[in-house]
Amino acid sequence: MTTGRLAAATGYSVQQVRDLERLGVIPSAVRMPNGYRRFGPEHVTALRAYRALAVAVGPVEARSVMHDVQVLPYDEALARVVELHSGLARARAESLTALRALDTIVDEAAHDAPPLPGDAMSITELANAIGVRSSTLRFWEKEGLVAPERIDRNAARSYSPAAARDARIVAALRAGGYRIPAVRAVMAAIGTDNDTDTARDALHERLHTIAVQSETLLRAGADIANLIENRTPRSPNSNPKSATATAHSSPSPPVGTADDS
Repeated sequence: MTTGRLAAATGYSVQQVRDLERLGVIPSAVRMPNGYRRFGPEHVTALRAYRALAVAVGPVEARSVMHDVQVLPYDEALARVVELHSGLARARAESLTALRALDTIVDEAAHDAPPLPGDAMSITELANAIGVRSSTLRFWEKEGLVAPERIDRNAARSYSPAAARDARIVAALRAGGYRIPAVRAVMAAIGTDNDTDTARDALHERLHTIAVQSETLLRAGADIANLIENRTPRSPNSNPKSATATAHSSPSPPVGTADDS
């Protein structure tokens, strides 16, 4: 098919198809004697896989993966896709850990005795308690995520129980994969009504997003597996399935019989 027909069949523009071919995202087109490109079903498959990958892991990583699976040996090409699944699995585990940490914070707040006057932690004590560096707490303060008490700008920071709780929530959200702008929005909502449901909802939304990415990656993986299986082997050992099929289709001559070929 022509570039225009491929673009129409896959929802890309003609220029996008040309750019993706140039970047190695899809296999190179066959050039006809008149110089025009000719594409086949494998290009439709590759573009469909790229679109799904872009949703699952972002366009930059998707371009890199699509290039790699076309040039790497069989086992390495498949491993490249498996790594993406592993990354999403880690992100899900981190979000679940953050959600459990948030639940612990809420439970402690409900059962702890009211704070006494003077209850506070130093920056070093709080950093050690939540497993971050003191410089991280200072950065969070600069970003408006945590507000320690200071008599003047030269005084040591002092974290009240409320500030320490905020720092723990920020740590949980960051561990769950949230970037600073998203954490700032959640903490602003918590500060308005002192309700941690916003943080919990954010983590549940993150889990949903990861689930959607995982499903999309599975769809892309099926197309990528077809591309890997049907590509022209680059070495005798690049595709074990092809090697096995060849071995079955071309049996060795019987022992003691000359090969007349």
